[in-house]
Amino acid sequence: MPHRLRDENFFSAEEEIQARAECAYDRSSSYELSFLDQEFLLRRELRPLRLQLELLKAEMIQQEHNIKATIVVFGSARALSPELALERFNEWEGRRERAPGDAEIERGWRRARTQLQMSEYYSAARAFAQRATEHNLAHPEREMTVVTGGGPGIMEAANRGAHDIGGRSIGLNIILPHEQHPNPYITPELCFQFHYFALRKMHFMMRAKALVAFPGGFGTLDELFETLTLVQTGKVRRVPILLYGSEFWKKLVDFDWLVETGCIDASDLELFHYVDSVEEAWRHIETFYHLPLQPVT
Repeated sequence: MPHRLRDENFFSAEEEIQARAECAYDRSSSYELSFLDQEFLLRRELRPLRLQLELLKAEMIQQEHNIKATIVVFGSARALSPELALERFNEWEGRRERAPGDAEIERGWRRARTQLQMSEYYSAARAFAQRATEHNLAHPEREMTVVTGGGPGIMEAANRGAHDIGGRSIGLNIILPHEQHPNPYITPELCFQFHYFALRKMHFMMRAKALVAFPGGFGTLDELFETLTLVQTGKVRRVPILLYGSEFWKKLVDFDWLVETGCIDASDLELFHYVDSVEEAWRHIETFYHLPLQPVT
């Protein structure tokens, strides 16, 4: 083996593993190298170490891929694409025609009708991600990579929008009791899996230059309000926080009542903006960062 002046004196862990010789103790768990011993790494006492690893892995890989800034897209995992929503609505419509007055079918038909109406947000999230990715491809020095929770619904739509036009996007998936599989539109080398919600949410914010929250449930609300709290309390720099779908958000959260009751200050209403179109959302981001205004295609 040649001797190189700049080689490190200590062999790497990988080199040590390749060079080690087998011995009689290899079958003993206590003799296994600690970082190769999964049973040891999964012990409750090592939770702090696992938290650190979960922070470092995604961080180091994003650094390697030169991810410097992101646009975070939140929203319901249950949102359907317009095509699937229409297909399901037509199915319930057929059942309704065959069994008029059936209470259970009526409930199913109403849910399908609502899902069809809500599918417009899937289309909007996809179109917004396309717009953001157009900017990224045209101005790589100002790239703000689209990042989602990596699952279905609105998350899928945003990753799909970036994928549509040949751009990259990130997925921060998480293990759930009812498995959440990554959607197929995430850039493969930027698809991550998390165990800890806290570390996943931290990664959402570490590079975020804007956050767009589409209609969603508990998970979306959790992520949105954590972001609002971090900005309100000065724990992170201010970024555009956009609530897409003013009718939905104003009905869901009465921010004016929070002001009236003194729970928040009137100035806190300036931390976010309602938007109802891709153009409006993108204009907020352009204006906030003084980007050259570009026409939305």
